[in-house]
Amino acid sequence: MSTSTPATAVIGLGAMGLPMATRLATALPVRGFDVSPARLELAARAGVETARSAADAVRGAAVVLVAVRDAAQLDALLFGTGPAEDGDDDGGIAGHLGAGSAVVLTSTVGTDGIPELAARLAERDVDLVDAPLSGGPARAGAGDLLVVVGATPRARATAAPVLDLLASTLTVVGDAPGDGQALKTVNQLLCGVHIAAAAEALALADALGLDRERTLEALGAGAAGSFMLGDRGPRMLQAHDEGGAEVRSRLDIFVKDLGIVGAAARRAHLAAPVAAAAEQLFLLGEAAGLGEADDSAVVRVLSPRRRS
Repeated sequence: MSTSTPATAVIGLGAMGLPMATRLATALPVRGFDVSPARLELAARAGVETARSAADAVRGAAVVLVAVRDAAQLDALLFGTGPAEDGDDDGGIAGHLGAGSAVVLTSTVGTDGIPELAARLAERDVDLVDAPLSGGPARAGAGDLLVVVGATPRARATAAPVLDLLASTLTVVGDAPGDGQALKTVNQLLCGVHIAAAAEALALADALGLDRERTLEALGAGAAGSFMLGDRGPRMLQAHDEGGAEVRSRLDIFVKDLGIVGAAARRAHLAAPVAAAAEQLFLLGEAAGLGEADDSAVVRVLSPRRRS
């Protein structure tokens, strides 16, 4: 297999993993796996070859792209919960990875344990590419993601054909796994605060009896505008509709991510009062049963009923 078209596995075919797998399959040989049969069926319909297990997906792959929810899922995927038996992957996929291959971590899991995880993989001559990304499902399918990378030069070279297909903006933060997670933590601080601020502004506009669509248009055209206001604002206007807005990024993801932000700030002995306030808002949303809703639904915490 040419190094310019490495055999690639995508583990986790959720909201981001599936469009990434679909995008990669336009140029690379790709096998995908997800624990959900429904996601596997969607992947097959999209033209992605599916595997019967994570271990089956990664065999022979030069690059393994991982899209999991959190650090616990990552550890279980790589190293499992027990020894592998009868060809299954209870022992994790690490034992099925070839020497010189690279695991590309696309999820936001925080810096905790990343150097140790990279060291365990290195014992098998497998590299870890710490490459958390952002941009949403539509941009994932179009190869228009922001990716921040912490990895050795060898690891970056192995993963380059995959990352180049996914990223319109790729920033190498450093040579150590964990560097990418550190920058993504800072990124998520801003994203979470901006969503919370947009929700608060639109809730206030509603309380003041302003036309919501006109208010959003005016705010977006001036200095108060932000990417999150422009992206989440229209979905916040749909938050009170029956069924709510389309779920593009679940609210409970920001519960996780702002928890990572808070933990990082405490370790650094840095006050982060604005991030802490935003985290509380998302926690209130989760407690109100909105965890699986689009994160724009956080506006319902502040404005339970639409007024205007």
